[in-house]
Formats: sequence, C-alpha cells, structure tokens
Amino acid sequence: MKIALTGNPNSGKTTLFNAITGKIEHVGNWPGVTVEKKEGDVKQALLSGGESITVVDLPGAYSLSPYTSEESITKDFVVNESPDVIVNIVDAGNISRSLFFTTQLLELGVPVVVALNKSDLNEKKGTVIDTLLLSEALKCPVIETVATEGSNNGLASLMEAAVGVKGKKQSAPALRGSRKAETREEVEAVDKKRFALVSDIVDQVERRKINSSKQTTQDKVDRVVAHKWLGLPIFAAIIWVVFSVSQSWLGPVLADLFVGWIDAFYGVVEGAIGDNVNPVLSSLLLDGIIGGVGAVVGFLPLIMVLFFMLALLEDSGYMARVALIMDRFFKKIGLSGKSIIPMIVSTGCAIPGVMATRTIRNERQRRTTAMLAPFMPCGAKLPIIALFAGVFFNDNAWVGTSMYFLAIAMIIVSGLVIRMITGDKSVSYFIMELPEYRFPSLKRAAVSMFSRAKAFIIKAGTIILVCNAVVQLLQTFNWQFQVVAEDMPGTSILAALASPLAWVFIPLGFGLWQFAAAAITGFIAKENVVGTLAVTFSVTNFIDVEELALVGGGNEVMGVFGIGAVAALSYLVFNLFTPPCFAAIGAMNSEMESRKWIWGAIGFQLGTGYVLAFLVYQLGTLFTTGSIGSGFVPGLIAVGAMIVSVVYLIHKNNKTASEAVLKAA
Repeated sequence: MKIALTGNPNSGKTTLFNAITGKIEHVGNWPGVTVEKKEGDVKQALLSGGESITVVDLPGAYSLSPYTSEESITKDFVVNESPDVIVNIVDAGNISRSLFFTTQLLELGVPVVVALNKSDLNEKKGTVIDTLLLSEALKCPVIETVATEGSNNGLASLMEAAVGVKGKKQSAPALRGSRKAETREEVEAVDKKRFALVSDIVDQVERRKINSSKQTTQDKVDRVVAHKWLGLPIFAAIIWVVFSVSQSWLGPVLADLFVGWIDAFYGVVEGAIGDNVNPVLSSLLLDGIIGGVGAVVGFLPLIMVLFFMLALLEDSGYMARVALIMDRFFKKIGLSGKSIIPMIVSTGCAIPGVMATRTIRNERQRRTTAMLAPFMPCGAKLPIIALFAGVFFNDNAWVGTSMYFLAIAMIIVSGLVIRMITGDKSVSYFIMELPEYRFPSLKRAAVSMFSRAKAFIIKAGTIILVCNAVVQLLQTFNWQFQVVAEDMPGTSILAALASPLAWVFIPLGFGLWQFAAAAITGFIAKENVVGTLAVTFSVTNFIDVEELALVGGGNEVMGVFGIGAVAALSYLVFNLFTPPCFAAIGAMNSEMESRKWIWGAIGFQLGTGYVLAFLVYQLGTLFTTGSIGSGFVPGLIAVGAMIVSVVYLIHKNNKTASEAVLKAA
C-alpha cells in the first residue's frame, strides 16, 4: 500500500512523515525545505493489522496548478503515480488557506484522509473546529493530529483511517464546472467558486476566540527581532552567543575529553603494532589514518554543539524571522526573498541548500543563488574555522561570527556584481508565512544534531580516510618510490605536486606546499583541509594548543605551521569562499542546467576567494607591521586582472543591451 503525504508548506508535513516512519528528514519553518519526494515505511507500532505501508513525502504545494517546480513534483505524483490513498495535512490554525488544495485533491478520484495537524495550538488559542461537521462537508475522514507529540498524537488513528478508505470511492464536495475548465477564464471562475466553497465550510466548522485586530505577544516580539534596523544587530548577537558556547565554552571542554579518547586509541594501536610492522605501513596507519582522521573527528563535539543550538533557533521559529530581515537587502541586489532559504539551509550543508534554489522561478535568480549559497559556512567548513580560531585566536567567538557575516556581505556584493554582468533588472516579491514562536524541542534538536554527527562520521570514515591515506603515501615516497627522510619532506611526491601551486599563494601569505596540498584536497571535501594539514605537519591533536608548541603571541604567533595569525585568517577566508566540495558543485551543475553558468560560477568563486584572501593578508599585514606583505606586486597584478575581467563583462553586457534598445527603436 502506498500513501502520498501532501499539504501546504509549513503545515507540519515532514514532521508528520518523520513521526510515522521514524526517519530524520530535515524540518524547517519555511517553504522549500522539501524539494523532492522522500519515501519511508510506516512504523509497525502504528499499524494494527500488520500491513506494509510505504509513505511518500511530497513537496509542499498550495494548488494542483503548479507555480513552482516542487509543486510540479507533487502534482505529477498524485495524478500519474496512482497512490492508494492521499493523506492531506491541513494546518488546523489556518484551514481557510489549506482547504483550497484539499478540494482539488478530492476531485482526483483517489481516496483522501485529512490530517488536521497542529491541533494542540488551537486548544491554546481557544479555537474550536467541528471535525465531524468538517468530515461531512468534505465527504472524507478528518483526523486530529499533533505530529510533534510522543503519545495521544492521533497518528495511529490516521493510519487506521487511511487503511480503511483504501479502494473506496469518495464523492467530492459539489463544485460545478471544476472538471471542465480549460481556458484561463474558466479556471479563474472555478477558483472563485472554490474559494467561496472553502469560505462557507470554514464559517460552519470553525469558531475562533482571538481578536485578530489586537496585537499578540508574538506580534510585539516581532516588532523588535524582525525590525528593519534592530533585527540585524540582534541576529549578530545571537550568532555570537551560539559561537561562544560552541567554540569557546562548552564545545572545547567536550572536545578535550573526546580527543583524549582518540589519543588513547592511538597509543593502544601504536603499542599493539610495536616494531614488528613495516615503518611505511605503521606510518600510514598511525599518522595517515588514525592521526589524520582523528584530527578532523576531534572537532566533532564543537560541531555537534553548534548544530544543536542552530536547530533550537530554527525550531523556535526565529530563523524564519532572519529570512524576513535579510529580504530587504536581497531585493536591492536583484535576488528573490526565496534566495534566503537556500542560504540558511546551506549552513548545514551546501548540497541541500543548492537544491532548495529550485523553488525560485526566475532563472537568473535561481542560478545566482545556487552560485552564492555555498559561500555560507557549512558543517564541513566548521572544522577549518574551529582549527584556526583555536590555534591562532585563542578560541575567540568573533572568528566564527565574522565568517558568517562576511559570507552574508559577500553574497550581497557578489549578487550585485552578477546582476550587473547579466543585466537582469527583474524584481521579485517574497511572501512568507511566519510560524508562531514556540519553545524549541530538545528532542528534535538532539535528533537533528546526532543525524548530522552521523553523516560527519560516515564522511570521515570514507572520503576523508581515503584522502588522508593517499596524502600520507604521497608524502612518504619520492618520485623514485624511495622513502623520504623525515627531515626532507620537501622532496616527496606530494611536495613536488603542490609546490608549483604554492607560488600562487605567496601574495596571500601561505606560500607553503603543505597549505597548497590541503587546499587541493579541500575541493574533494572541505574537512580534508584539516586532515591534510594534520598529516603534512605530523600533528594529531589540534584541540590542545599547547601540543602545537606555538611560540610568541598575538599577531606574530608562529609555530608548527610557520605562518602568523594574519596569514592564518587569510587561509581561512580562502578556503571558505573558493568553490565548495565536488558533490556541491555537482548539485550546482544540476540546478543551473547550463555549462556556461557552472564554469562561470567556479571561476567567480575562485576569484572571490583569492581576492578576499589577498586583501585580508596585505591589509592585515599593513595594519599590524606598517609594511605590505610578501608578493604584493604579483598579487596586485592578479587581482587587478580579475577585476578588469569583471568590468569588461559588465561593459560588454551594457553595450549589448544598448544596441538591443537602439535596434528595437
């Protein structure tokens, strides 16, 4: 048996899907979180007859007349895939909006069960819905559900009702002419009748006690946190607190404990193999695999704390307000308000963030958003931030916070540049339902945290492990396949491959082959940057700063890395703003559907990362030492060439546009 879950965005559809299947799909307070169908089997605890039921979670839709690509996925599935039953999730707090879609589903001839979700919120507001009368009006079962509760949530009754209507015919509410509409005028006429029918049903079944003309507590809070001027500094303060807890207070304490276990495991393995194993194999196992992977995994506690706190913010409804705050800035650079959603999703992982761009109808805006979304620091970049913040900046929270706001600033600047290059002057409008504030669920935040931690560990045990093993082997041998002496690492195959690229990085302050090698492996997976640095510098513990044997202090910190704090900040910026991992680039290619755009995006990201790192190093060196940094002239030439290229593209586009206007005239 196959059930299709349908409903408006933000109706609790994915939360209900997770509750009945036990899966852990991402849940958000905005449209665009679900952009493709997801399948799962209903938990047997919810079934009384031992049935086998597959549930398909479809993207949110307001109508069967698709406006966006994700709505097309929903329509195609319910019309062409012939599900046995459609479970329509209706927001109990806004049935007047939800039932328009419900009446369309009832006309398909597929049995429908309505899940009246978020019923608990109605009880708090004093709103009463007569479910029996609603069921009679819609001529289908209506079950009250609370997808966020563990018991008495109505999910078992919902599954029982879905099994009960399988194969049965239902008669839809009378709506004359709805199936004969073909022209636009006929469709509009039917829609008016549909709205009138829904309004009549709502008047019969719903009784509200709240006077909507009065300001609620939530309205008063929104006047502060979503204020056009106060909203941004409030957001900055909140992000600073998040990074302080995760990177400076609680995170490092947990990380120290965790790294102690890794070091203990390293010692056990080292003692077990002793001197009876080939030194090359011993080095590969201890330094390449355990040391390299352990250096990356050592930051897992910091990342878990960060993800937990971000999940709390999202579950509370606050992150939806962030989207509203940023909308006014994004409009000025020609991006859709919907562009904010992929940016926020990308803080977890750039891949779903890029995929979320398909909710944007305007092609240029969709492609631009897919190009810029990876600028947001994702989970893979957090170990890099944590590493350099801890080693060079004493775990100060401003490092991570500044990277987030630098990303936002670069998205705005880059969006404006791309708009000038493409010449697109279209304006879009962003309409979004703000969810109600609620006390965030610690359970859901913990589940989200552990699911992301699981993905991080799997990645560390596969891609990162293999990359570190390859890096260790390339560092162990020279081109004659002889073992490189410990005091001559610069003669290895890895050094030979990375050294030419290191010259390019001299104007950025990190012209060492080790950093060049780490930057290259970072394109496979950003976590590899930390792993490669661990292998090439023979460091297994990046959490304990004392172990790194750093000497000096302040901006002149030098040590095992051989660079100062300004160069370290430059390297951090470079890795955050150059192209993302290969998987994210693949997602960009899929969403852009243009070879010209994907190569342009990669080139633009490389140029952005290089220019930013150059400015950070040269200006930082000038402010701290009073003189410019090494490689200033060749770096200035390279940056100048990039800027001239952008200016040329803008001029070329303006000239083409002017010629088109004159020709038309």
